[in-house]
Amino acid sequence: MSDDEQHQHNFEQASAGASLTFPMQCSALRKNGHVVIKGRPCKIVEMSTSKTGKHGHAKVHLVAIDIFTGKKLEDICPSTHNMDVPNVSRNEYQLVNIDEGFLNLMTTDGTPKDDVRVPEGDIGKDITDAFEEGKDLLVTIISAMNEEQAIAYKEAPRGA
Repeated sequence: MSDDEQHQHNFEQASAGASLTFPMQCSALRKNGHVVIKGRPCKIVEMSTSKTGKHGHAKVHLVAIDIFTGKKLEDICPSTHNMDVPNVSRNEYQLVNIDEGFLNLMTTDGTPKDDVRVPEGDIGKDITDAFEEGKDLLVTIISAMNEEQAIAYKEAPRGA
């Protein structure tokens, strides 16, 4: 096999290569930023750095809230080590219907999205009540690490 043949690959499938997470040095993390703790995407609410002895590493103590469950998680990491940071995105969708515990949403280009559950608690009740009153709603969906959840809503502007 010649050198040219060795470097010619045939890719059957291509993707954007978007990863669920990316590495970031622990000392570069900031409050209100995101981090993965115990495999869960979290928002950092508190961090403190402790200097250690003569030959030790400075340690970063992180306190974070899971962005989907609201549970508080903590981790301690040497400041020079890398931690995973989730790729978090927020998108707004128009609410078309609520069907068997799922939100039937539509993107701005008209693509249907039917795989987001009605959130538990007050926000889910508020979305359901407002929808049943006949209001046009825009629902904000946060997504990270193959999970999605409705976190907010607002009434769609008239004439939109």
